[in-house]
Amino acid sequence: MRRYILFIIMTIIFLFVILVFPAYRDNALESIRHQVVSMLLVIPPIFILLGLLDVWVPREQMMRYMGEGSSVKGALIAFVLGSFAAGPLYGAFPFAAVLMKKGASITNIMIFIGAWSTTKLPMLLFEVTSMGYRFALSRLAIDIIGIILIAYAVKVSLSPKDIERLIAKAETID
Repeated sequence: MRRYILFIIMTIIFLFVILVFPAYRDNALESIRHQVVSMLLVIPPIFILLGLLDVWVPREQMMRYMGEGSSVKGALIAFVLGSFAAGPLYGAFPFAAVLMKKGASITNIMIFIGAWSTTKLPMLLFEVTSMGYRFALSRLAIDIIGIILIAYAVKVSLSPKDIERLIAKAETID
């Protein structure tokens, strides 16, 4: 029950607001319907891919390619995985938990999440056609630098105990 307390509180607040302000009810309910449909279209394929990753890729292989000693190779794999991934950012977090459970380094996981959120290939192609190569490649270069800096800042700011706690939490997720 503790796990869902925030959801329950927000549901109560939402119900209170739509009862007190009925003029907003239709828009609020339509927004919720749209979000639920959107999630139902995105989440199942992501979980299918996660299940396949969990079964097909052995932990030792993930640790070799994306673990602590993977250096630039692991960062490139994380970046490519994030850039070619489809779906909204909330889809990246279950994927990141599986990467963590499989032994990927915290830096590579942060690079993956950063790439998923900012360097989508379709977005880059849209920017090239809409705003030109110069803008698109400049933004991409700035994003790559920012992703790397943030990933290393997160790694430095977390203690080994914090990282162990995150890994333990990821391993409990089914």
